Amino acid sequence: MTKPRKSRIFVSLLLDVGVPVGSYYLLKDGFGLSAVAALGWSSVVPVLRTGWGMLRQRDVNALPPLILLANLAGLLLSFGTGDARLMLVKDSAVTSLVGFALLGSVVLGRPMMTATLKPWLIKGDAGREAAWGRLRRGSPAFRRAELRFSAVWGIAFVGECGLRIVGVYTLSVDTMVWLGTVVMIVTMVVAFLVSGALGAVPMARMMVQMIGAGGSGADSVDHGDGVPEAERNSSLTGSTHG
Repeated sequence: MTKPRKSRIFVSLLLDVGVPVGSYYLLKDGFGLSAVAALGWSSVVPVLRTGWGMLRQRDVNALPPLILLANLAGLLLSFGTGDARLMLVKDSAVTSLVGFALLGSVVLGRPMMTATLKPWLIKGDAGREAAWGRLRRGSPAFRRAELRFSAVWGIAFVGECGLRIVGVYTLSVDTMVWLGTVVMIVTMVVAFLVSGALGAVPMARMMVQMIGAGGSGADSVDHGDGVPEAERNSSLTGSTHG
């Protein structure tokens, strides 16, 4: 991992995790704001970051608008009721909404996480992009791995929502502000590892195999029955002339 990439990840974690948690305790304990007000103001940076990311993003991706709308709706509802626990549940509702959307996209055969996964696997390489396109069109195994990647993240987000809701209504608000963040980080790490093992790694391996075979696509495409395309064509040719 390059230094610029590490720096971007560190900044993202700082702004999306460190700033909200730190600002909550600073506003509540340092400036005497109520739990509701502290939670509301501590959510401003993540909301602004999501909105800015939407404005500068080139590819169409349904996840950022979904997250932004859910955050805004949750904030309005929470301020209207004045319930700090409801504001914490809002965070869980956002992740569950994203999780169900991911699972729905898998059922429809249009996995939403592909918008994040594809650039990571292709790495700006033309050969990898060509291999991705051929495998996605002709390899059921590749498509299944792609669907599994999004399915793992969908299940992880829905599961995290359930855990956080239980915590919100059984523990104190102050405890759940930091514990909810821990649950989120652990969920992300587990989802990253599992989705990589079941989705990203097999897909990357198939792409490398195709490129290593010359990238023609005809020799490497897997139809899901274990028979290479070249052998399939050879069999057809033999039966035609036999």
